[in-house]
Amino acid sequence: MKDTRIDAARAMELVERVWTEEIVPTLIEYVAIPNKSPHFDADWKEHGHMQRAVDLIEGWCRARPIPGLTVEVVTLEGRTPVILMEIPGKGDDTVLLYGHLDKQPEMVGWREGLAPWKPVLEGDRLYGRGGADDGYAAFASLTALEVLADQGIPHARCVVLIEACEESGSFDLPFYIDHLAERIGEPSLVVCLDSGAGDYERLWNTTSLRGMAAGDLEVEILREGVHSGDASGVVADSFRILRLVLDRLEDPKTGRVHDGLHVDIPPQRIEQAAVAAEVLADSIYTKFPFVAGAGPMATDRTELVLNRTWRPTVTAISQEGLPALADGGNVLRPKTTVRLSLRLPPSLDSDEAVQRVKTLLEADPPYGATVRFSNADGASGWDAPPVAAWLDDSVSDASTTYFGNPSASMGEGGTIPFMGMLGEKFPQAQFLITGVLGPESNAHGPNEFLHIPTGKRLTACVAQVLADHLNRPS
Repeated sequence: MKDTRIDAARAMELVERVWTEEIVPTLIEYVAIPNKSPHFDADWKEHGHMQRAVDLIEGWCRARPIPGLTVEVVTLEGRTPVILMEIPGKGDDTVLLYGHLDKQPEMVGWREGLAPWKPVLEGDRLYGRGGADDGYAAFASLTALEVLADQGIPHARCVVLIEACEESGSFDLPFYIDHLAERIGEPSLVVCLDSGAGDYERLWNTTSLRGMAAGDLEVEILREGVHSGDASGVVADSFRILRLVLDRLEDPKTGRVHDGLHVDIPPQRIEQAAVAAEVLADSIYTKFPFVAGAGPMATDRTELVLNRTWRPTVTAISQEGLPALADGGNVLRPKTTVRLSLRLPPSLDSDEAVQRVKTLLEADPPYGATVRFSNADGASGWDAPPVAAWLDDSVSDASTTYFGNPSASMGEGGTIPFMGMLGEKFPQAQFLITGVLGPESNAHGPNEFLHIPTGKRLTACVAQVLADHLNRPS
C-alpha cells in the first residue's frame, strides 16, 4: 500500500477542535429533540421532531469547508426523509458512509438528573437519547473528510447517507436505495458508524450482525374475566398457558432457543470470538448492571461472545392483559399478551424464522385455548465477506495510531438492516462497520451516553481508512 502520509498530530488537532467547538454543541441540541422512530411515534410527521433533527444536521453539514460537498434532503411521498451528501473524489471508485438520525423511545430507569431528551455533559460522556445511536455519524463522517481536505490528501468519491427509519427496521430504506441507485453507484467500500465497541481502547470492526424478528404472542382462554376463587382449578390461567407455549421456543432452565433457529457458526467467527473474549476478559459481562449476587448465563467467555453474536435469543419486551399492581383484583383474566423480540443468527433468513416461530407457538394449543402469534415482522442479519488485506492493515494501523492499541474484530448482537441490503446488492464491497457503543453506553436503554474521546479517535481512524482505500493495491 502506498504511503498516504496523514499527519496524525495535525489530524487530531482538527478533530479535537471540530468536535469540541462544533460537534458536541450541535449534538446537545440534537439529543434534546424527541425524534422517535416511526414505530414509536405514529404521528412523527405531524409532531415535527424528525424534521427538526433533519434540519439541524443538514444545516451543520452544509456549512462544512469540504470542496465540492453537496447536501440534499430527499423525501419520498409518505416516507421518512434521508439526507444525501456527495463529495467528489479521485478515480472511479465510490465509498458509501452510513448513519441514521431517528431514535428509540424514552425507556424507564434513568438515574436522577438524567432523562432521554435532557442532554447532560459529565466529563467525557454526553448523556441522552441518540447521541451515540446514531446522531454523531453524520458529523464524524464529514469531519473525517475535512481532515483529508485540510491536508490535501485525495480520496475516492464519497456518498454519505443518513436515514430516519433505522430503529424501526429501515422499512423505508429499500425504496430510497432504488430511487437513488444511480447517485449512490456501486461502492467498493461501505463505512457504517452505527455499531458497537467492545471497549474504548481500540477501533472495533464488526464482522457480523444478528437479525431480528418480533411479534405479539396472545393466549386467550375466556371471553371475559371471572372470579378466581370460582374458576381457578377448573379454568387454566392464561399466564400459565403462555409460559407453556413459550417453553416450546426457549428452554426455561438454560435459555437455549429451539434448534430450528440455530445455524452452524463459521469456524473463523469462533476463532474471532475467542480472541475478542481474551481481549475483553470479564468485561464481557461486568459491563452490565447486574443486581447484587447475579451473574452471566455461562462462565466460558468465548461462549458468552458467541451467545450474543451468533445464537438466537428471546426477550419479552412488553405485555398487555396484566393490570398494574394497585389495580389487580382476584380475577382469572381472559387473556395475556406479550411482545416477543428475537435475535437471530446472522445467516438465518428472518422470514423463515418468523414462520417457524409462528408454527411452533400456535400448534396444538394447551386446553384448546386460542393462541396467536401476530403482528410479526423481521430483518435478516449480515455476515461480512472476507476482509481484504489492505483494509485489515489500514484498520489496525489507524487503531494503533489514534487509540494506541491494535484493532479488534467481533460480531455484534444488534441489527443494522441496511447492511443486509447492501451485502446482497454489492457483494464485492468491503465493509468497515464500527461505532462508539462501548461498555455501559446502554443504547436503547436508560442512561445512554456518547463517549466523546472514542468519537474523536474513531473520526480520525475513518479519515485514515478513506485515504488508504484510494491507494489500495489494484
